[in-house]
Amino acid sequence: MENKVTKVVMAYSGGLDTSIIIPWLKENYNCEVIACCADVGQGDEVKQVHDKAIASGASKVYIMDLKDEFVADYVFPVIRAGAIYEHKYLLGTSCARPLIGKALVEVAKKEGADYICHGCTGKGNDQVRFELAIKALSPSTKIIAPWRIWDIKSREDAVDYADAHGIEVPVTKKRPYSMDRNVLHLSHEGADLEDPANEPMADLCLICTRPEDAPDEAEYVTIDFDKGTPVAINGEKLAPLALLEKANELAAKHGVGIQDLVENRLVGMKSRGVYETPGGTLLHEAHLALESLTLDRQTIFFKNTVSNQYAQLVYDGLWFTPLKEALDAFVDASQKTVCGQVRMKLYKGSCHSAGMTSPYSLYNEEFATFGEDEVYNQADAEGFINLFGLPVKVNALMKEKAGLNTEEK
Repeated sequence: MENKVTKVVMAYSGGLDTSIIIPWLKENYNCEVIACCADVGQGDEVKQVHDKAIASGASKVYIMDLKDEFVADYVFPVIRAGAIYEHKYLLGTSCARPLIGKALVEVAKKEGADYICHGCTGKGNDQVRFELAIKALSPSTKIIAPWRIWDIKSREDAVDYADAHGIEVPVTKKRPYSMDRNVLHLSHEGADLEDPANEPMADLCLICTRPEDAPDEAEYVTIDFDKGTPVAINGEKLAPLALLEKANELAAKHGVGIQDLVENRLVGMKSRGVYETPGGTLLHEAHLALESLTLDRQTIFFKNTVSNQYAQLVYDGLWFTPLKEALDAFVDASQKTVCGQVRMKLYKGSCHSAGMTSPYSLYNEEFATFGEDEVYNQADAEGFINLFGLPVKVNALMKEKAGLNTEEK
């Protein structure tokens, strides 16, 4: 380091990595460490964060309740954008990291700290997400990433370090997974999941009921949307956080939202993880169904492209970027008519539309009916097909004239 490290803001979760980093920073830099825990819905583990951080050597601990902001300003925009990474991953961890990075910058500025430290490994995506958020919001702040520079090479080494320093850690032989939890999802990685040939253990999921153990009777749930944003469940208007929590409860009961996937990490390798995203899955599917009713064909086609690009940006940690801002503007414009109610059927892991209504519905039964109607002249189709198919016909005529086989490619 060119400058002496005097004060460091540490992204603290209370887990194995961040617990041992506090004493490591003090040993190696003789600096003050301020722990910052962003509560985005981790659950009971937040309750022990303050005392654990102090016991590990932190001089001060910030516990910031960001759940409301997380759902309203990060989760719901991702749902409105229809952003799903590689067809399965609903970006539960990815969309939380920029908010946590923002919180770290705020604490660092308040405390006058020139350094921010995180516990991400050099193999993961989160190091990129945190650091790009910090660079975007505070470009002069320096970053310390112990996993890229210290002598600890494995989780086993980390456990040994914790034992040597009298630090309690939550990792046990019984449940050796690396997990990330927030109000949107719970992820599981490592241990037996590192072999993609292994089926996940029967007791892996901690939020969702196993589909085979879910109720034998389907449940119907209605979701109301206003400009693409979910605003009510079963007729009850709820604030964003309460709505997502209710969606989690309903969907998890029926085993909805479990995804087992091998994904392409930004740093170049494939990784296998199991994600539990019950409420997010319910809301995504309902939103997609309503868009099918309220968006025209060209907008839907283009929004599919935007959704993929949006997912890629969020996954890659590029939340605070000009392109992300521009895509948000398109999403906002596309969602003006995405208003209405969707009835969803939940049954043993499945979640799909069972009917929808909207004041902006583009579905017109008079035109779509297979019965007799007075608004659609079927004879018009002949002229349309002749004009639409003219390039195909001209190409075939050219091949005939040139003596080419019209079936050749």
